[in-house]
This record gives sequence, structure tokens and C-alpha cells, in this order.
Amino acid sequence: MLNRLTSSIDFQGQALSLRAERQRLLASNIANADTPGYVSHDMNFAQALRDATGQQGPGIGLSAASGSGSGTAGRLDTTQVGHLAGSGGTPGQANLLYSTASQSSLDNNTVDMDRERASFADNAVKYEATLRFINGSVRTMLEAIKGQS
Repeated sequence: MLNRLTSSIDFQGQALSLRAERQRLLASNIANADTPGYVSHDMNFAQALRDATGQQGPGIGLSAASGSGSGTAGRLDTTQVGHLAGSGGTPGQANLLYSTASQSSLDNNTVDMDRERASFADNAVKYEATLRFINGSVRTMLEAIKGQS
């Protein structure tokens, strides 16, 4: 029983960490909306969560916890000697994606502010939901412990 509770909290902790990383990426995109040549980034959240948890969850499907970026993205590649590999570093870094421009711009910036704001708000809501789920799980465990004394 305890194993199931801790695995659930571990899973949600990984999801929370990945949500925070995605929020950082989206905030960076918004901050660079006027930077010439900036290419916006996002992550494939569902794949990053599968990678982080070894493709196992606490009995819930990833579709409930997914929130990947737009479908107009391509994988980051290490095409130059100076490029960093996608593995290691921050959680979900191996699942970073480039966003393609939905409209052409004169400065080659691919940030679509409408898409970024919507993704930012959606991710923030899911981040808060994950926090509430963890909080509820911890409260349930505390109540169970108190009830046994």
C-alpha cells in the first residue's frame, strides 16, 4: 500500500518538475518575442514524462497528464560540433522541440504570442492541478497515519 502511495507522489513530482521546465521554456519564448532570429522552443510533455518515469505511472494514463506543445514542431538536432546533446541537464531536455513559424516574419522570429500565451496558461493550470493532487495525496496519507494512533 505504501509503495503505491509513494510511487504516485514520485510520479506527480516528476510531472511537476517537467511542468516547471515547460513553463520556463514558454516564458523564455514570450520574453524573446521581439528578438530577431529567435526560434521558439517547447517540449513534448507526454514523451518527457514517459522518459522521466520509465514509462510507468501510478495507474493513470498519460493522456490525463499530457500537454505537449503544438503539433508544428521538429526535434532539436546536434548538427554542429558546438551543439549540446539533448540528453542530460534539465528534465525533459531530450524532448525539446523547435516551433515552426505559423506566419512568416521579417526578422525570422518564430514566436507566435497567441500560441505561447495559450500554452503558458494551459501549462500553469496543469501545474496547479498537479500541486493540488500532490497536496491531496499527502493529506490522505497524514489522515491515515493519524487514524491509526
